[in-house]
Amino acid sequence: MAKPKSSTKLAQIDTLSSTMKQKIQRHPYFLIWSFLALTSLLSILLSISFGSTHVTWSQWTGSLFQPHSLQHTIIFKLRLPRTICAFITGGLLALAGALMQTLFRNPLADPFILGISGGAAVMSLIAIMLGLAASHIALWAFVGSLFSIYLVMVLARVRKRGWSPLHLLLTGVVVATGWSAIISLILTISPDNYLHSMLFWLMGDLSYAKFAWWQPAVLIVSLIASLMLAKPLNVLAQGDLSARSLGIDTHKLNFILFIISSLLTSAAVSIAGTIGFVGLIVPHMLRLMVGSDHRIILPASVLLGGSLLTFADTLARTLVAPVQLPVGIVTAVIGVPSFLILLQRGYQK
Repeated sequence: MAKPKSSTKLAQIDTLSSTMKQKIQRHPYFLIWSFLALTSLLSILLSISFGSTHVTWSQWTGSLFQPHSLQHTIIFKLRLPRTICAFITGGLLALAGALMQTLFRNPLADPFILGISGGAAVMSLIAIMLGLAASHIALWAFVGSLFSIYLVMVLARVRKRGWSPLHLLLTGVVVATGWSAIISLILTISPDNYLHSMLFWLMGDLSYAKFAWWQPAVLIVSLIASLMLAKPLNVLAQGDLSARSLGIDTHKLNFILFIISSLLTSAAVSIAGTIGFVGLIVPHMLRLMVGSDHRIILPASVLLGGSLLTFADTLARTLVAPVQLPVGIVTAVIGVPSFLILLQRGYQK
């Protein structure tokens, strides 16, 4: 006697669910990676679909075969490059934040703690005041951030005194304060017609972000280099003494961390200006989700950071459309309550 179709379908569903359970048990982070992958894909699709002009799924598919249509221009020439820049910038900031927090063994460390963004901001404001194009402003920002990195290294006397994260941190805070004073001076003496662009850049803005080949290259190379250091980083997170007792050259490792995280921050700032909270919040969220294993945290930071900034940029373009908000405002609105919730969970533990 043949089995009813309903019972056959139920048997197939039971078999599929048992297979999924076995897969999850074999790979404890299966759900985490699935969640991050789906979140990344969803954030990209939403960013491309929503804005001052909504693009439906039929218009999506139709634009593929109509290269001269308005929808094709909106999707592939305006929104897609901006979406890619947003995802890459979020990944750069989150990865830099995870490395900075390990470098200083301080959960409050973020990509901008050493004043790197201050040097980039000063040079960018000067470029805006000179009326340079957006691509030139990005170049000036990158040069300014590199100069700030060099300035912190010289003032901290890393080569002469040896590595001291505390001394480097204090030096970076002082340099950041100096850059802040120069920024205030530039804003005070700048003509009124440049102030709007300057303030948007300081608050973080993706309106003028241009996609270039070096952006994903920096992210991928830095992620690979960081993953090669993941096991020593797990030991370093337990303290310098533990790392030295296991034969790890902490001076060399800290210096490499400083260089990688600084370059990541420089690249992010040159793309979209100063965007806060992404590098601070994302590593904390992941530590609550997956623990402190850098082999998981580092690539997960790229995915979650990219998704978060892409979502934030979509909100910045749609909340008060057709007016666009600086994305840094949206990340701050999301980041402040998120960080307070994380703090409360930390105290409860």
